Amino acid sequence: MNPYLAAIDQGTTSTRCLIFDRQGREIARAQREHRQFYPRPGWVEHDPLEILAQTQAVVAGALERAGLGPSQLAAVGIANQRETVVLWERETGRPVHNAIVWQDTRTAELCGRLAGEFGQDRFRARTGLPIATYFSGPKLGWLLDHVEGARARAERGELLCGTIDTWLIWNLSGGPRGGVHITDPSNASRTLLMDLARLEWDAGLLEAMAIPRPLLPEIHASSEVYGVCAGSLSGVPLAGDLGDQQAALFGQGCFAPGEAKNTYGTGCFMLLNTGREPVVSRQGLLTTVAYRLGSEPPVYALEGSVAVTGALVQWLRDNLGLIDSAAEVETLAATVADNGGIYIVPAFSGLFAPYWRGDARGAIVGLTRYVNKGHFARAALEAAAYQTREILDAMRDETGQALAELKVDGGMVANDLLMGFQADLLGMPVVRPAIAETTALGAAYAAGLAVGFWRDVDELRGLWRRDRVWSPTMAPATRECLYADWKKAVTRTFDWVE
Repeated sequence: MNPYLAAIDQGTTSTRCLIFDRQGREIARAQREHRQFYPRPGWVEHDPLEILAQTQAVVAGALERAGLGPSQLAAVGIANQRETVVLWERETGRPVHNAIVWQDTRTAELCGRLAGEFGQDRFRARTGLPIATYFSGPKLGWLLDHVEGARARAERGELLCGTIDTWLIWNLSGGPRGGVHITDPSNASRTLLMDLARLEWDAGLLEAMAIPRPLLPEIHASSEVYGVCAGSLSGVPLAGDLGDQQAALFGQGCFAPGEAKNTYGTGCFMLLNTGREPVVSRQGLLTTVAYRLGSEPPVYALEGSVAVTGALVQWLRDNLGLIDSAAEVETLAATVADNGGIYIVPAFSGLFAPYWRGDARGAIVGLTRYVNKGHFARAALEAAAYQTREILDAMRDETGQALAELKVDGGMVANDLLMGFQADLLGMPVVRPAIAETTALGAAYAAGLAVGFWRDVDELRGLWRRDRVWSPTMAPATRECLYADWKKAVTRTFDWVE
């Protein structure tokens, strides 16, 4: 067995490739950002060919830094931004439009029509999801209706579609020359098109959104050998496919019901393993597939999705110029003792869980002459913690389970100020793992299990180690007072878009 695994982590703002050894230790990495396109307010797009080129570049870069060739890789796994959709030509591999990103809200009118008199939960029993602009099925419907000739070409079988995992797997395995057109249940469960119990595309849902079935990839397990790579990874098995948040859950070793993780990235995503049976939410959470290993039954999760956390820090940097780099936000926030009474609710594209309010838009409340840029930085960090508290409260109400601790990962967990405030606001320990790259690690784990690199999840559990724990120090009365003001601030964002 070759001694290393590669994991491609294709995210919202960048693509990375990491090489891991049998102990789950990172050997090398390479990373490249890609452009963000905002053609209209609320619209967000990526160039699929740029993402593919960056993927190929980081794979080559990681191998070079590790001093390895593809023949020394046992397999490659992929984790990806989930609800972002690509539509491309079967014969050429050329996209017919930019990818529509998960944050995009252009499908609001279509989602309104789908909900109609039945309401936002019309499809929840089958999909585990509310009807919202977040999900990829309506985005695909928009492409078919707005790209000239796309619907007719799709019905003739000339086009293929998929989320980013599908796009990359198809290209890495040969593209127009025999590429494998597949996805896994963790990604398919984010489309509003898959039956959550049967793990199959649902004919009624396809009809409701006018999606031709031949467009869609086949749904395979999250951990199995789909094919082999061509090009720079020639001969390496493609063997793992997980949506990025499910990959982080897997990489954190949350294999038992009741275990949860929270990822702080562009957005913020908390997942709670609920075991072999899906739990239908009454609290605005998403019921999703966590993973499926080979022929085993699937494992499900409840998810709380927050659209904007790290992206708010980027906004302070790129739009307001308050900081020159994201890392500077902690230094600036530390210049003040508290938020100065202001709250930033970053509903840039509406509010996701637990509200699902597409009519909401961002708000800054509590402004006085006392407030300075340090308070802005602190309020931006605290917004991530408040939104996480809302999700955790909903999960506790939903399941009756009280977590003993919260495992955390993602780029923002390097921020000690944020993690300390998060522990205070939750009233429980917050735990950062020794291996911080849990999304890439989860993709590597899935691929490794498929090819026998690791024996089972018990072996993977033994690889998990903690790095740091933040314990709460805030008085409960203070915690609840701050949280009540946050909840009041959230209501100020409602009903902004008619």
